[in-house]
Amino acid sequence: METSAWKGSRRRLIRGRVARVLAITAVAVAGAWLGLVLGASVQTPMGPADVQMSFQPTWRGESVIDVRPLGTLRFASHRGPLRLTLGIEAVHPDVAQEILNNPEWADRLPETIERDLIEGLRQLAIRAVLFAVAGGFLAGLIVFRRLSRAAWTGVGALVVVAALGGVSVLTFNPRSVSEPRYTGLLTGVPSLIGSAESIVTRFDEYRGQLAKLVTNVSQLYEAGSTLPIYTPDPGTIRVLHVSDLHINPVGWNVIRSLKEQFKVDLIIDTGDISDHGTRAENPFVEEIGKLGVPYVYVRGNHDSAVTQRAVAKQKNAIVLDGTAKTVKGLRIYGIGDPRFTPDKSLEPADDDADLVNLGRTHAVRLAPPERPSPVADPSPEKIPVDLVAVHDPTVGRALSGATALVLAGHVHKRSTELLPTRTRLMIQGSTGGAGLRGLEHEEPTPLEASVLYFSKDTHRLQAWDDITVGGLGEQWIQCQRHIEPEPGRTILPEPKNAPSPTGTISGTPSPVALASGANVPYASEVSDGRRNGTGRKLRAPIV
Repeated sequence: METSAWKGSRRRLIRGRVARVLAITAVAVAGAWLGLVLGASVQTPMGPADVQMSFQPTWRGESVIDVRPLGTLRFASHRGPLRLTLGIEAVHPDVAQEILNNPEWADRLPETIERDLIEGLRQLAIRAVLFAVAGGFLAGLIVFRRLSRAAWTGVGALVVVAALGGVSVLTFNPRSVSEPRYTGLLTGVPSLIGSAESIVTRFDEYRGQLAKLVTNVSQLYEAGSTLPIYTPDPGTIRVLHVSDLHINPVGWNVIRSLKEQFKVDLIIDTGDISDHGTRAENPFVEEIGKLGVPYVYVRGNHDSAVTQRAVAKQKNAIVLDGTAKTVKGLRIYGIGDPRFTPDKSLEPADDDADLVNLGRTHAVRLAPPERPSPVADPSPEKIPVDLVAVHDPTVGRALSGATALVLAGHVHKRSTELLPTRTRLMIQGSTGGAGLRGLEHEEPTPLEASVLYFSKDTHRLQAWDDITVGGLGEQWIQCQRHIEPEPGRTILPEPKNAPSPTGTISGTPSPVALASGANVPYASEVSDGRRNGTGRKLRAPIV
């Protein structure tokens, strides 16, 4: 039998070995990290440009292209804890001019870019391994002051960098080039992220996207300080989706800039353009007539009938309230919000059942997108639409299965979801930064809007750019591109007696005062601050 002294010695020996292994591992990781930070960088030619390439350890794997002074492009290219950064140091004017003028050179550009990129990554990988191992060895030598342990830390650093590279290679996603996230100057967005149609039609062409980016950058450098003209694609309809301006004049500045930079064909506003719905706020909506493009509007819960009439008087304004209108080729149906939150004289309802009934009452009026026979409803009185605009997402979810796309706002937080019927619900954030409410938090609420790209042939959503602008006192913009994975998908019918968005079982909605065709009554209509309307107020969060 083992003596207690022998057992104690063995435990101490095991603990000592474990401690040494852990110490060597920690020093190896730290040394590899330091080596990558200090030495994992090379400069390599890539087409007409000189590009600085580097690796940095990070918690989230991504690739970053730095195009100063316009901004940066980020791609979720892999999942490994390693960031690849490409900084364009310079563009050779003679080579750039040849690319722009010589069609043969331009045809070879994708292969040239890919070859240069692979060669640069090979050199970078070799340099990263050498510096990581050297960093691990030197760190071990400094900490342990023994060559044997320094050698082990060097081996450990090699294992670390090999693991990082292996995970990054195995999780590499070339399709991420189609969905960049841009941060920088607003004027740089169209030039750097390219056109939505080109990305959609060439979705899988990784080399082509790299070539397009380099060509755009070449044009920028060739033009000097003058940015190139952004020519609209003939095969797309551009729609700017805004919501919840809450009488913030900065919102109009953002809308005008986005309209110009993205060359939008029309604007859809999903409500809450005002804050209290008074006549004193009506001058705010006069900016609509200065935009020069159709402005489709549905009433929000902060907008009164006074607000709605003021919008309707503006040039280019199209107010939808239980009606449909074809605008720039798109058939749009709009539903005004039945509530008027600023009126405090009426008690709210207990739940959102009335909003669900409102949505479902309108849903039965709409002709659903084409479905395989015999599912399609051939009823001639139904209204065919390409998208529906509402204010509250609760109403939007009740339209599931009746349309391919629903646009909403109200909650001041952008999101999108694909409902079980494959109807897409897109909720816009506040283009006005939530008005004065945006200053109630430590950081001001950002201003949000989206540019939607529709096919002129199918009228289906192909892609969209989510634009976020820093709130009051902040100067930054971010643009995230998204590709619709199944633009031509079949929209399924909503099952009968399906759970409603409130969690209850709903059958055919009761038309009660919510039937379409007639204007839905308000809780109140504000005129100079006095209540002069009638109706029942529905529950609404005060946003």
